[in-house]
Amino acid sequence: MERNARASARFARLCHTPTAMKTTVVLLILFCASALLAQSPAAPATAQPPVNPQIKRAQQLNSEGKQDEALATLTQILATDPNSYEANLNAGIVLDLKGDYTKAHTYLQKALEVAPPDRHLQALRTLAISFAFSCDLPLVTDNEQQVYEAQMQAAKPLDAAATANELARIALECGDTHGAAKWYQTGYTTAMHAPNLSDADKDLAEFRYQSAKARIAARNGQKVEADEDVKFAKTTLDKGMLPPEQQRFYPYLAGYVDYYNGNYQAAIDELRKADQNDPFILVLLAQAYEKSANRDEAMKLYRQVLTINFHNPTNAFARPLAKKKLGLPS
Repeated sequence: MERNARASARFARLCHTPTAMKTTVVLLILFCASALLAQSPAAPATAQPPVNPQIKRAQQLNSEGKQDEALATLTQILATDPNSYEANLNAGIVLDLKGDYTKAHTYLQKALEVAPPDRHLQALRTLAISFAFSCDLPLVTDNEQQVYEAQMQAAKPLDAAATANELARIALECGDTHGAAKWYQTGYTTAMHAPNLSDADKDLAEFRYQSAKARIAARNGQKVEADEDVKFAKTTLDKGMLPPEQQRFYPYLAGYVDYYNGNYQAAIDELRKADQNDPFILVLLAQAYEKSANRDEAMKLYRQVLTINFHNPTNAFARPLAKKKLGLPS
């Protein structure tokens, strides 16, 4: 207020001088404009469009295992808005969980076509996971590689490393150990070349790579090499540099290697200590029970897998196998 008063006084003195009238008028206009801007509230940030409540409803129904109801809700949206990104994306997800992969791909391809720029990579990755349900590795690789390359171009090497590791895991569980080794190596190298890595970040990349090598060796029937890689992974974990949540991955790793090494009871003991909300761990545990002639426990776990409605690589492996074991159409 004091500053504005002084400025007003200066303008008043200027106005008394005829030779300064033009200058005064210009300055007065600028002064008034400045005062008005100072008093005006800042423009509000652009509001994000609200999430369609029908989309949220469909997502909730899907998470409850009510795929038919979820699809009916999404179909209603698409009847009036066939280019809805969210409706097409979620319809594809629902259809994958129902086992209608061909139709799921149609919706997910449409979602990719209409995706806003900031959702393009999400659409690509979702489509890649869709192809993982049927182990269509060339199409998984095509979509995941596009995500990887975009993340590298955006200077996000740790995100790109995670994408390479995801592609590697899909390749491994679809039986391509060579492709898995290639992409796990890519993920490790990409992570280790990221700038400003902490010692903990380096240890995490090492732990993931050693775990990957152990699982690949086990799948290739290389028992000694697999056991050695498990030991190396445990040594890295025991250094104590990794986040505490990484501890939960060791029983999965040990159980995985035990299973493929033919040590089924040891696999059961380890896998029972792993994440029981992970459908892949449950389906691996079920198979270990089957190998141990405990069919009842195996069937119980296969049924439990079908109560999990994630659209991710672990469910892409687990859900079709659980359906097959239970004699259900996949």
